[in-house]
Amino acid sequence: MHKYLPGLMRAVALLLVILACSQIYVAPAYAGEGAGSSVVSVESAPAEAESGAPRLTKDDYPASSIVRPRVAVWLAAQMHLWFAAFVLAVPIFVVIIEAIGIYRKDERYDRMAYEFIRVSMTAYTLTAGTGVILAVVLFAFYPQLMKYLLSIFRPTVFLYFLFFILENAALILYFRLWKRLRTGAGKIAHLCIGIALNLAGTAIMFVANAWVTFMMSPAGVDIKGAFKGDIWAAVHNNLWNPMNLHRFIANIAYGGSIVGAYAAYRFLSSTTEEEKAHYDWMGYTANLVSIGALLPLPFAGYWLTAEIYAYSQQMGITLMGGVFAWLFIIQAVIIGALFLAANYYLWCGLSRSEGGRRYTPYIKYIAFMVAVSFIVWFTPHTLILKPWEASALGGQYHPYLGPLGLMPAKNTAVNIMLLFTFLSFLFYRRANRVAVVSWAPYGKAAQAAIFASAILNIVFLGVYYGYFTNTVYKVASSVPQVATTLFAIVACLVIEAFIYRGAKEAGVYKWGRMPERSQYAIFLITVSFTWLMGLMGYVRAAIRQHWHVFSVMRDASPDAFTPTIGYAANVVSVGTIIFMALVVFIFWLSGRKGADYGE
Repeated sequence: MHKYLPGLMRAVALLLVILACSQIYVAPAYAGEGAGSSVVSVESAPAEAESGAPRLTKDDYPASSIVRPRVAVWLAAQMHLWFAAFVLAVPIFVVIIEAIGIYRKDERYDRMAYEFIRVSMTAYTLTAGTGVILAVVLFAFYPQLMKYLLSIFRPTVFLYFLFFILENAALILYFRLWKRLRTGAGKIAHLCIGIALNLAGTAIMFVANAWVTFMMSPAGVDIKGAFKGDIWAAVHNNLWNPMNLHRFIANIAYGGSIVGAYAAYRFLSSTTEEEKAHYDWMGYTANLVSIGALLPLPFAGYWLTAEIYAYSQQMGITLMGGVFAWLFIIQAVIIGALFLAANYYLWCGLSRSEGGRRYTPYIKYIAFMVAVSFIVWFTPHTLILKPWEASALGGQYHPYLGPLGLMPAKNTAVNIMLLFTFLSFLFYRRANRVAVVSWAPYGKAAQAAIFASAILNIVFLGVYYGYFTNTVYKVASSVPQVATTLFAIVACLVIEAFIYRGAKEAGVYKWGRMPERSQYAIFLITVSFTWLMGLMGYVRAAIRQHWHVFSVMRDASPDAFTPTIGYAANVVSVGTIIFMALVVFIFWLSGRKGADYGE
C-alpha cells in the first residue's frame, strides 16, 4: 500500500489545486460592504481596483466560533512555506549531484541523488495540500483582501498555476524515468528534465514572492490603492528582488538540512557498516550544501532589511528598534545554535580519518571564537528592567556591555563567526589530504595572512566607524565588512583548490566512522532552521502592524493587533512540532522496504 500512497496523495492534491484554481475565477469577487454580499461577475474586479483599495469594517470579516481566523491562516501559511522551501531546494542540489555523477562516472552520486528526490516526492504532495488549505482559509476569512489582491495580480495567479502544472509534470517524469534513463544520451535528457523542474519551481517562488512583498511595499498603485494598470510595477516592487535572493538561498540551506536529517535518521537506524557508510556520506553532502548556503544567508538578510528601511523608516524602526528588537535576540540565539551545531558536525567529521587528528588541537580555539562572537551577537542593548534594577545599574544600559548591543558590534561578531565556521570547513576539507606541490607552505601562509588581515579589517571597521564616526559611516561600514568576509572565503578557497590539486591521502578514509551524537547535531540544525523561519515569518508579516497592504488597505478585523512575542513563539512552536512530525512520517515512508535505488 505504501508504494501507491505518494501517487494517490499527489493525485488528490492536484485535483484540489485545479478545483481551487476554478474557484479563484469567481469566489473572490465579493461586492458590497459586508461578507454576506452576493457574488458578482469577475469583470467588476478591475473597476474595484481603479477606485482604490476597499475601506473595510469589522462586518467584512466572517466570524468563526471554531478557530481564530488569524491563527488558522498563520499556521496554514507557515506550514506551506516550510514544505515549499524543502521541495524547491532539494531538486536544485539533486540536479547538481546528478551532474557530478555524470561527470565523474560514479554511480554513488546517482544513487544519492535518487534517494534525495524520493524523499521530496511525498513532501511535494504535502506542499500542494497545505497550499490548497491556505487558499481556502484566506478566501474564507479575508474575502475582501483576496478580492483586492486578485484584482491586481489575477494574471500572475494563472501563471502560478501554469508553473505548478509544469513543475508537477517535470517532477513525475524526473522521478519515474530515473531508472530508464541511466546511461548515455538518456542520462543527459534526464538531467534536462531536472533543470526544467528547477526553472518551474523557482518561477513559482518568484510569482508568490510578488504577492507577499506587495503587501509590504505596494507599488503600481496610487496613495488610495487604485491600480494604475502596470502589473510589472506591482510585481517588481521595492522588496521583490531582495526577497527572491533571500528565500532562494534560505531554501537551499533549509532543504539541505532536511535531507541531512533524513540521512541522520537512516544512519542511526542502519544495521550494517555499508549502510552507515552510505548515509554518513549522504549526511556529509547534505550538510555541505546546507552550511555552504548558510554562510552567505546573513548578507542576503542584510540587503532585505536595508530595502525595508529604504522603503519605510517606520517599518524599519519597528523591525529593529521597536517591539521586535528583543525577538532578534531570540533570533541570535537560534542562529548561534545553528552555527555551533554546524561546527560541531564538522569537528566530528575529523574522526573519519587519521589525518584529521592534525587539526583537532585547533578546535578549542575555533570554539572559543565562535562562542565569544555568539555571546556578543545576542547581547541586548536596552535591558528590560524593574525600576529598582535600573536604579542599581545606573540606567537602562549596562555601562560595559551596552555598546555590545549596537549593530556595529553585532555585525563584527557575525562576520567573525562566519569566518571561523569557514575555517572549520577548511580543516574538515583537507583533513585526509596531503599536498604534493612544492609551494604548499607558501600557499598556506598566504591563506593565514588573508584570514588574519580579514579579521583585523572587520574589527577595525566595526570599532572605528561604529563608535567614533557619525551614523552615516556607522551604517555604511557593514558593506566593507561583508565584502571582506566574502573576499577572504573566496580567496582562501581558490588557493586551497590549487594547493591540494592531485593531493595524496593521509590515511584510510572511513565513511561511517562518526559518533552518533554528531547525527543529533544535524537534527538540531533542522529544528533550529524550522523554528527560525517561523519566527522570522511572524516578524515579516507583523511589521505591517494594522495594515493588510501597508499604508493602502487597513486591517479592521478583531485580530488587527500585533501578537506578543511569547504568543508568537507558542504558535510557531506548535507549527514546528506538527511539521517535524510530518517530516518524520516522510522519512519513515521513504525508508520503507522496496524503495531502494537498485529496484
